[in-house]
Amino acid sequence: MVNNPISTLVRLFSVVVMLFMIALPVQAAGDEDKIKAVIEDQLNAFATDNGEQAYSHAAPIVKNVFPSADMFMTMVKKGYIPIYRNTERVFGKTFADGLGRPAMRVVLTGADGKRYEAIYSMEQQADGSWKIAGCVLVVIPSQEV
Repeated sequence: MVNNPISTLVRLFSVVVMLFMIALPVQAAGDEDKIKAVIEDQLNAFATDNGEQAYSHAAPIVKNVFPSADMFMTMVKKGYIPIYRNTERVFGKTFADGLGRPAMRVVLTGADGKRYEAIYSMEQQADGSWKIAGCVLVVIPSQEV
């Protein structure tokens, strides 16, 4: 099996996020609308290829791994296609992810017609704003028999 360099980079990024994130107490209950707005604005920026706007929602840990909007967009376009291009989104409630960080689940319909679950881990900044610290994307299995 030949490893695709972009796939390897996406996997490495996921591991780095998991290893270096400090567990934050879930204090997002009152900020659910703000968190949703950040995720939605980033999804809208991807839809219009506005890399700078999409990148502006990335937490510092993400920017350390992808130090430019172009590098960030390349990673998203290659490894997160349903996030980069989707036809429908349904936002869930905030919850604590496995590390205790505030997170939000978003069900996306990709351009391929498949449904995906994206779990966005969030990080609150010193100024009170929310940034996206990571995203896990999985295909939702079909209910067909």
